[in-house]
Amino acid sequence: MANKITFYAILGRGATVDRPLGLIRRLEYDNGWEDEALNRDMSWSFSPVLIEKERGGTDDDEFVEVSHEQASRIVEYFREKFAES
Repeated sequence: MANKITFYAILGRGATVDRPLGLIRRLEYDNGWEDEALNRDMSWSFSPVLIEKERGGTDDDEFVEVSHEQASRIVEYFREKFAES
């Protein structure tokens, strides 16, 4: 079980925190951490995008830390958005 979970909204191309391009979470453990992205099927899977950005990747997207409450709202936003498509 993770000791700490930090959520990040992915912004860029006109996206906002309320309507982001994606959602990343960093799970911190005693022996390290792991980043996961929210998928269209509402599952979480490994994602390298946050660490790539931290290492100076050239992607124009911005990662903004959000609260657990805001992350829950973002999950609901994507649940509705993906149900429509």
